[in-house]
Order: sequence, then structure tokens, then C-alpha cells
Amino acid sequence: MSADIRQFCRDSKAPVVIVFILLFLSSFAFAQGDDPHARHKQMMQQDAGANHADITLPDATLITQDGAEVNLADDVVGDRIVVVDFVYTTCTTVCPVLSAIFSQVQNKLGDRVGDDVVIVSISVDPLRDTPARMKSYAGKIGAGDGWVWLTGQKQTVTEVLEEFGAYTPNFEDHPSMVLVGDGSSGQWARFLGFPGAEQIIDKVNEFSSSRMAHQAHAAMQETK
Repeated sequence: MSADIRQFCRDSKAPVVIVFILLFLSSFAFAQGDDPHARHKQMMQQDAGANHADITLPDATLITQDGAEVNLADDVVGDRIVVVDFVYTTCTTVCPVLSAIFSQVQNKLGDRVGDDVVIVSISVDPLRDTPARMKSYAGKIGAGDGWVWLTGQKQTVTEVLEEFGAYTPNFEDHPSMVLVGDGSSGQWARFLGFPGAEQIIDKVNEFSSSRMAHQAHAAMQETK
């Protein structure tokens, strides 16, 4: 097992299932005698604390796992809180870990997912990730309503990934990254590495509280 993954396993607050996945993948890579994902290993060493992100939601038409064409900004996010990651269905390294974290976020948020919160996974391999393939992948990890999987035309997806800071020429080398945004206020935060589900939910709640405070202030101003 590589030293960086050993350190991640010791220091991370990630649940046991995520640590187990990392250990398995590390052992597999060692057995293969190569290291095709050096960037991913660097991401494992990143501090998973959130940083401000300057993002404008792209006015882009993408395709859901159900084959529906949707506008990312208007139809998928709207004025909700959004949690975003970037995956591809044949990934055997970072993506299964991110998906496991997102499954926990989905379970912990419960009925809020699909209501005031939407979870979004965007393919970094749109040439292979058809809607049917993404729907199958989503089903295997237990993704429910309110967790939207998006693919689309290569150029459109590339533009979306560039805006989010997630594009790499080699999709297999995409960053391990989670974004949390508020579709109403335009606030965004970026986690690099593998944030815990609780870290993500804390940021969701922070944005929700900020929104409610703003709405309360606006209501008070109107009554004056």
C-alpha cells in the first residue's frame, strides 16, 4: 500500500467503507505494477476543507440518465442547493469513492434530496457514458430521486467541466472534487480530495441558513 493512502486512511474521518475501497484499489494498483493515476493519489493528500469557488452555472443543455434533455441552470438546479461531483462509469479509482460519499449524503439528507437540495453527478466521459449506462451505474449504487446523472454532447460537456474547473484533456485524470452551490444566491464552495459526507452536509446547511437569514432580512425591510 502506498504511503499517501496509508496516511489518508489514518487521518481521514471517512467511513470504513470508503477506507476499504481505497485500500482495495491501492492493492490492485500495486499488483498491476504501475501507477496510472498519479494525479488521483495527489488528490488523496489534499486537505478536504472547502474553499470559495467563483462559478457561474453554465446555460447548457445536457441529458439525464433517463434520456431527457435539460438545462443545467434552470431545470436541474433552479434555486436549490446543489451538490456536484464528476465521474465516469468505467472508473475504478476515485469515482467509486466519491459515489460512496454521495450515497451517504443522499441517505443523511433524506427527503431534502429532490426538494430543496439536488445531487448532480456529471460524466467526464460523455463519448462512452450514454444515459442508459449512467442509469445502470446509478442503480447499482442506490441513487434515488433527486440525484441527477448528466451526460451530453462532448463539446457541451467540455464547456460545463471547464466552468466548474473539472476539465482535463485525459478524462481518466479528472480531479477528485466536490462542489456545493446555492442556485439562488450564486454562492459556491469547492472541496478537493475526499470530503466526508458530514462536511458536505455542513456546507449545504450553511448555505441554507444563509439563504433563510437573507430572506428574513428582506422580509423585515419590506415591513418597515
